[in-house]
Formats: sequence, structure tokens, C-alpha cells
Amino acid sequence: MDQDLLRARYGDDIPEAAALNDVLRLLINHRSCRHFTDEPLPPGLIEALIAAAQSAATSSNTQTFSVVVVEDAARRARLAELSNRQAFIAQAPVFLCWVADSSRLYRMGERHQQKLEGLDYLESFIVAAVDAALAAQNCVIAAESMGLGTVYVGGLRSKPEDVARELALPQGAVALFGMSMGWPEPARAGAIKPRLPQQVVLHREQYGVAGEAEAVARYDQALAAFSESQGMGPQAWTPRMLSRVGTPQALSGRHRMVEMLRNLGFPLK
Repeated sequence: MDQDLLRARYGDDIPEAAALNDVLRLLINHRSCRHFTDEPLPPGLIEALIAAAQSAATSSNTQTFSVVVVEDAARRARLAELSNRQAFIAQAPVFLCWVADSSRLYRMGERHQQKLEGLDYLESFIVAAVDAALAAQNCVIAAESMGLGTVYVGGLRSKPEDVARELALPQGAVALFGMSMGWPEPARAGAIKPRLPQQVVLHREQYGVAGEAEAVARYDQALAAFSESQGMGPQAWTPRMLSRVGTPQALSGRHRMVEMLRNLGFPLK
């Protein structure tokens, strides 16, 4: 069973891992879900998931993230339009917007008549982004443990100023990514997508690139086979990455991110 799970994640590049427990199986079994039923979440479940999210590590206990939960169908449809027209955002019963949020500390400084100059620096934005990501991943794992399906939505960054207006975000807050959530449609469950061999990402003591090209070539074959099995054609990793980051235009408007963040109240000194 464990070998089958690892094979789904790595293809033929299965690592010599220790025996898996239930938590490890849950983590390795992760897959994106883009097809949901219309069944709502029961009362109190979102609050329980946010409790799990807030239990993640946070740098110096700054807790510089917020979550905007969107259940209103019209607002979900507008956010889907702002996120490169991804229809599942409108379909899923819940859409969570994960916010890098320095605004709370700015307001605290104003209440105490103290200018918090450290918030103006890139380091503080990185801290907020990391805090939001750690919290979101805790939420994903908690949701999957309850049988829910989720998928991250980076498209929320394509028009962050418009998203900020839709969510009424204050200056010093930006929606970094979204998360569609709901009960998976059984007939259209997602599959485990192969990841890069551990030889490429796991380094011991010092970074090494020996054998990287060969390992990536094997991964290209594994991902192409997976993509074809999912009806997407033989999409290998290398050509997709070369296209994804080859030009500023390929970033879907996010090449303006520094400018947009400054417009939203992050000086990034």
C-alpha cells in the first residue's frame, strides 16, 4: 500500500522511505480538487479549520496574515473572473483568500502613536507571506483529514488591486492566493500528480547538481505519462517550465507585482 502511494507520487523514482503512518499517508495522498458538489460545509467547520491554520508556526508571533472567507455566489463569481476566469472558484461552496496582512500592526502603531518603520521593509513582507503560506497549508491538511477537497489559486495575484477592492482590504494587506474548498465530486476526483525525484530536491550537507539533468529527464517522462492519462496530452515538465517563466508576459500580469504591492501599502524598502 505504501509503495503504491509513493509510486503514485514519484513514478519509478521511489525513495527508500521509512514506514508511513496515517499522517504521512494523508500528506503524500494530497491532490488538487477542482470539481465540487454543492453541499455546504457544516456550521463550525470553517472555524475549526482556521484554528488549525492559526496553530501553524509564525515568525516572532507577529501573525501577519488574515483570511477572508467568501461564500456569497456573486462575489465568488467576480473573484473567479479576476483570477483568470477559473470556473471552479464560482462552483466551490467556499473560497478562502489568504492575505499577507501588515495592516493590523500599522493600526496598532497608530493607536500607540508609534511609527513602526520595520514594516516598510521587504523582510516584513516576506514574513507575512511565509506566515500566510504556513497557515494555509495547515488548513489544507486539516480540510483533507475531514474529507474535503481543496485547490490553491495563484491567479488571485493577477489583479491584486481589483481583488483588494472586492474584499475591502486596507492598505498594508494583499490577497496572496486563494483556496477553493468543498466536498469533492466523487466521479471527478483528482489524481496524485508525480513530483520531482528526491534526488533533485533533497540535498545533504551541501547543495549538489550531480545527476540532476538525468533525473529531470526521467521526471519529464513520468509527468508526460500522467498528463496523458488525465486527458491533458503528454505535458512534460521541462517545456512547461520554460514556457511558464520564459517571458514577463507568461506571468499573467504578475510581472507588475512590485508596483502593485507598493500601491497596496507595502513600501518594500
